[in-house]
Amino acid sequence: MEDLRTRIARTLRREREAAALSVSELARRAGVSKATVSQLESGAGNPSVETLWALGVALDVPFAVFVDPPQSGPTLIRREDLSGVPSSAAAYSATLLAASPPGARRDLYLISAEPGEARRSDPHHPGTIEHVVLISGQAKVGPAGAAALLNPGDYLTYPGDAPHVFEATAPSTSAVLISELR
Repeated sequence: MEDLRTRIARTLRREREAAALSVSELARRAGVSKATVSQLESGAGNPSVETLWALGVALDVPFAVFVDPPQSGPTLIRREDLSGVPSSAAAYSATLLAASPPGARRDLYLISAEPGEARRSDPHHPGTIEHVVLISGQAKVGPAGAAALLNPGDYLTYPGDAPHVFEATAPSTSAVLISELR
């Protein structure tokens, strides 16, 4: 099976070329360095969640496009086999569990986070709604400046097209996040 770095490299190049953008122009639009884009396209880089989101917004494609493996038949994902994309700013990683099939518009993630720096997200595509179910630990989640404290089993939905935050307040915090693109 194709590894995550190879999948990101292949997909990033494909999407950049489909958008008829140079490496320099994509880097400018995403607010990342040209070297970062080149390294990711060569499979040599370790992208952060923030970098992949910025590239997705610049290319007008969802984050899931970069990390979703091709599927055929039933899919069982064992927790010990997960390989998430880490944040560069917080003890946080996002693991795509299921991408939306063609015609549908939702992506499903397993979030793992530890107390420390909050994961602050810039607005996603217009119309994005996020749904979070906390599995373990405790976290402040939701719109920046108005995050709700969630305990295991709590569910929250909020606009993902406005600044928002995920801040673990207890060790071993995990959640399921559904990003709904309307």
